[in-house]
Amino acid sequence: MALTLTSNEFDHNESLPALYTCDGENVSPPLKWSGIPEGTRSLALIVDDPDAPDPRAPKMTWVHWVLYNLPPDSAELLQNATRAQLPSGTREGLNDWKRTGYGGPCPPVGRHRYFFKLYALDTVLPDLGQPTKQRLEEAMAGHVLEETALVGTYARAH
Repeated sequence: MALTLTSNEFDHNESLPALYTCDGENVSPPLKWSGIPEGTRSLALIVDDPDAPDPRAPKMTWVHWVLYNLPPDSAELLQNATRAQLPSGTREGLNDWKRTGYGGPCPPVGRHRYFFKLYALDTVLPDLGQPTKQRLEEAMAGHVLEETALVGTYARAH
């Protein structure tokens, strides 16, 4: 069974409800996963937007959420997954607002794509402190057994 990531709040390549954005409560959406490959020792989640600041002329990938060392027997993140609700052992990295935790979509112009990327790793990563996405990706290199992505889109009403 392949690694899959889903949400009961939005389908792949469909619009994220405003609740999960800066126009709403700015809380993380509920996420569920299955199909964890044999040999998985930990999971990592990166949420980013490759369309920043303008989908017609993207200049950067904006990072919204960085989590690592989620236990392989975990199966979901609840809505509004703050540090207290994260599975035991989960570590948080820095988003591009230079803070830990989820930062919801707030695109300045156009409809952006938000990639919720889940990685199954063959190791438990060392304590990286509060790594950036780049630092986490460097630590994961050579350890990714399988990965999957759930994409949500969002455009602000201007």
